Amino acid sequence: MTTREKKMGLATRDAYGQALAELGRENPNVVVLDGDVSGSTKSRMFAKEFPDRFFNFGIAEANLVSAAAGFASCGKIPFASSFSAFLMCKTYDQLRMSVANPHLNVKLCGSHSGISLGQDGASQMAVEDIALACSLPKFTVLVPADETSTRALVKRAAEHLGPVFIRTSRPNVPLIYAPGEMFEIGRAKLLRPGRDVTVIAIGMMVWEALEAAELCVEKGIDVRVIDMHTVKPLDEQAIVAAAKETGAIVTAEEHLIDGGLGSRVAQVVVQNHPVPMEFVGLKNTYAESGTPAQLFERYGLTAKAIVEAIETVC
Repeated sequence: MTTREKKMGLATRDAYGQALAELGRENPNVVVLDGDVSGSTKSRMFAKEFPDRFFNFGIAEANLVSAAAGFASCGKIPFASSFSAFLMCKTYDQLRMSVANPHLNVKLCGSHSGISLGQDGASQMAVEDIALACSLPKFTVLVPADETSTRALVKRAAEHLGPVFIRTSRPNVPLIYAPGEMFEIGRAKLLRPGRDVTVIAIGMMVWEALEAAELCVEKGIDVRVIDMHTVKPLDEQAIVAAAKETGAIVTAEEHLIDGGLGSRVAQVVVQNHPVPMEFVGLKNTYAESGTPAQLFERYGLTAKAIVEAIETVC
């Protein structure tokens, strides 16, 4: 057992829907597009208040992204939502040529990311979406960890000029931040100081990282925990400082290790201050169907797995 109090909050997809509705009240240029899953992505909250600014494109994600690009070229701020697996994997050519290449002001939100959507199975589990989004030039990639960070980062995305991908999840998640916490694109959050090793985590793995740090207290290991909510552009200053000051880094993500957070952090580390690293994430596999808890245990996305990685590098 750890000493951290676990207080559950909303799913990040719910917080996304709330933030969209609030943006709609503040800015008449915000429009929302969805791929016939607005009840799941929670963009329906916007649709109920602003039906004239909501557009359902059905199960036609390529058209969805192309239309979002069109809205952006006319001065609107489009938020296009669907399951992350569909939004990124089925529309990559449109994202590449219609959004990234002309650097249009399109905002994308992929919900039901990672393996935590559970019983729906591998066809709907986005485990490549961060790598795909980060590969697109001039894209900003945001992965909030709880409802507070989601609301804040959606607002930052609306203010940011250029394409943004936001990754949200299906299950309710523990609260990490107090209401009103401020977030800045490209500026990581230091959640726990430490001198022996740093864990850099995103999304649902941030809570697991905090749990792992508590478990390490009994082992005499002082763990620094960083929420790298912006995967692109990375907070390189925070990464280099962690490498220099703690001498070892573990990354934790609900995503394939290949091309994800760990790969990007490792690039910064090797170019600036090489230290031992370990990577917690999906290891070259797709997941089976099961409950989120069962899947996290089976594929090593737990506090226990992070502790084992910490012990390897320390």
